[in-house]
Amino acid sequence: MRKSYGIAETRRRPRFRRGRVLLVLAVVAAVAGAFAVIMAPVGVPASGAANLGGTVNTRWGRLSTDDRKLLVAVRQAGLWEIPAGQQAQQRATRPRVREVGEIIMQQHVQLDADARATAQRLGVLLPNEPNGSQKSWLREMSGKYGIDYDKTFVLRLRAAHGSVFTVIAKVRAQSENTEIRAFAERSMKFVNTHMSLLESTGLVPRRALH
Repeated sequence: MRKSYGIAETRRRPRFRRGRVLLVLAVVAAVAGAFAVIMAPVGVPASGAANLGGTVNTRWGRLSTDDRKLLVAVRQAGLWEIPAGQQAQQRATRPRVREVGEIIMQQHVQLDADARATAQRLGVLLPNEPNGSQKSWLREMSGKYGIDYDKTFVLRLRAAHGSVFTVIAKVRAQSENTEIRAFAERSMKFVNTHMSLLESTGLVPRRALH
């Protein structure tokens, strides 16, 4: 009896081990697939036509260089303002600045998802990192503490929002693409809200108002 039991146990083990191996392989494949989706270039077009210079035709209307620049600008804004908002929640001295940082971060996460989805539909490639100026602002803020941090955070974000607001307004007024016009309107609401939030801290200097 012991002998037959041992044989049965031996026969069961390979099947059990094979099952575990298949399970592990499935998990690894799923993780690799998710990683590939996250790291894939944003908005890769099927034909590449939308990323050629000048204006191209799409099913939503003509897509101009300025239309594409808007998507890029909004994407890059989120790439540095999301980490800036996260940092402000931990480093800012004034409770209102911490609160504003949290709201801006959360809303930029939503706006970034919108920008990525719109770019995907239109076949527009988006950046995956902030530009040089934005990186320098993050480095500048990382070196500040106390009230100096609060002032620098509010200054940099208010000035940046003022700049992108003018880009959004121009594209909304001139774009022939219905997807871009709708995206510009949604973006403008977020950016206008963020400017008001930053101004509510009482730390916006005159040079940031442009």
